[in-house]
Amino acid sequence: MAILKFRIYLEEDDAVYRDIVIKHTQTFQDLHFTILKSFEFDSKHQATFYRSNDNWQHGREISFEKYDKPYKAEPLIMATTLIGSEIQDTNQKFVYEYDFIKHWTFLVELINVSKEEKAKTDYPSISRTEGIGPQQYGTKSLLGDKFADIEEKYDLTETMEGFGEEGDVDDDSADSVADDDDAQEADGAEEQNSDFE
Repeated sequence: MAILKFRIYLEEDDAVYRDIVIKHTQTFQDLHFTILKSFEFDSKHQATFYRSNDNWQHGREISFEKYDKPYKAEPLIMATTLIGSEIQDTNQKFVYEYDFIKHWTFLVELINVSKEEKAKTDYPSISRTEGIGPQQYGTKSLLGDKFADIEEKYDLTETMEGFGEEGDVDDDSADSVADDDDAQEADGAEEQNSDFE
């Protein structure tokens, strides 16, 4: 029996991915639920796979169910389509789309084929988790739009006025400090004189 290892990338950030091992006799529906589990998404929304190529173009559709939308060709159905039947080469690719309103898109790439089934592994299984996944109902990036505001607000890369090395005093500020000291001494002298009158 062949064990297939797929790497599932978040389309916007290939540093965020999950590796899933699955038997070639299991279905795309099994893979669908495992992808959602690996990214901690719920399973309430529409979903579909597309057979793809090295350019990530959309080929034959493998859908969770037949949706009310136009199809170029009748879609295959996840529950009845075995993964092994759609593997055409050793680096087979699929595009997985989830939630047609939010348009979560994942790139699914076959990265390994093995004949060794591990007795303790319950297939399909998540074998590797890399990067922090997105929030399903939040913003797509970890910090969202506010991150740019924070960067701008606290940008300390430019030289900021008013800061220098300890003990550094520029000429203008030294003069003003001296003037302030003179004024305070004069005020103190006037107060002392008034005491004696």
